[in-house]
Amino acid sequence: MYDHRKLGRELDLFDTDPLIGSGLPYWLPDGAAVRLALEEYVRDVERRAGYRHVYSPVLGKRELYEISGHWAHYHEDMFPPMDLGGEQVVLRPSLCPHHALMFRARGHSYRELPLRLAELGGMHRAELSGVLGGLTRVRAIQLNDAHIFCAPGQAVDEARAALDLIAAAYRAMDIRPVRYRLSLPGPGGKYVADPGLWERASALLEEVLKEAGLPYEAEEGEAAFYGPKIDVQIADHAGRESTLSTVQIDFYQPERFDLHYTGPDGGRHRPVMVHRSIVGSVERAVAHLIEVHGGAFPAWLAPRQVVVLPVSEAEIPAAEALAGRCRELGLRADVSAQGSLSARIRAAHLTPYQAVVGSREAADGSVSLRLRGSRSLPPMPVGEALGKIAALAGTRRPELWEE
Repeated sequence: MYDHRKLGRELDLFDTDPLIGSGLPYWLPDGAAVRLALEEYVRDVERRAGYRHVYSPVLGKRELYEISGHWAHYHEDMFPPMDLGGEQVVLRPSLCPHHALMFRARGHSYRELPLRLAELGGMHRAELSGVLGGLTRVRAIQLNDAHIFCAPGQAVDEARAALDLIAAAYRAMDIRPVRYRLSLPGPGGKYVADPGLWERASALLEEVLKEAGLPYEAEEGEAAFYGPKIDVQIADHAGRESTLSTVQIDFYQPERFDLHYTGPDGGRHRPVMVHRSIVGSVERAVAHLIEVHGGAFPAWLAPRQVVVLPVSEAEIPAAEALAGRCRELGLRADVSAQGSLSARIRAAHLTPYQAVVGSREAADGSVSLRLRGSRSLPPMPVGEALGKIAALAGTRRPELWEE
């Protein structure tokens, strides 16, 4: 039972400062390494799945969010507008309006669809002070977001493929969802008043879940204001649920932004937007990883993947050379040489790989590996050992060793 707020500070992953402000954590080097590894993973799998990455600004004119519907349905969660040169601009609460404008800026043929735009982008939400906590509820969010612009007949396949990416990411991170939720609108004016829109989108998402063979629970009052969504639910150390990943089918914003593509008949057709996030916000994902693994991250995510332990001062040059070879292979490694060997081994208990270099290893170019959990391997050539570690880390699997 780990609390990411306590453990994250003990492990020097992140912290806060009142001069920066509540809900605005900063990332220390080890935490930044975990975050960067997660972001690189997401970008890699998105590229392989046919996504194209974009960048967009964290500011937008108030008018943009009036068109998207955020201002009417979501403005209480947005920061107040700022006057800038006679215009009102706001910190964005979402990336989808920016991506809609990117699609609208160019003409598109049905042959280009589906067009998958992805971004790891910043957004801001005016969370109340009473709900802020660690990395799970923050005011500045780095979101793994993507929007797929597709023909109506492609929406189910695209949403299903997004669920497959989410499942693969959870396997790589060695985490488990507690349930899948079909989030539907509830009573009140929070949601777009278009019953037909909700029926169409909800029916498609139900089809996605059934095709994927996933049990789910439908819940009213949890939808986005513009459409229903599939929420992948996780639970913290105290059993409190939150949403990590989402898949949404949106008919509303394509209409609001007057998006269209040229169909095979030469006419103008309205695309569907599929919103999807593989790991949700980077902050919440890392918070959950800390709590699930207690700081003993899968090797590909660990802030320090290899610690090199010279037995005595005489082996420090060989240890430094070994750490350098690790870094050349893209591994995060350093040398621990202060204190007794047993104390250094204990201090590095969360590191996936401990590479012990004694006089024999330094002389013959070998290394004795200790895997996290105290399993020791026979001495082997440095090249062989590092090649196996790099290969396992590169495939982003949770296993530490493969015979």
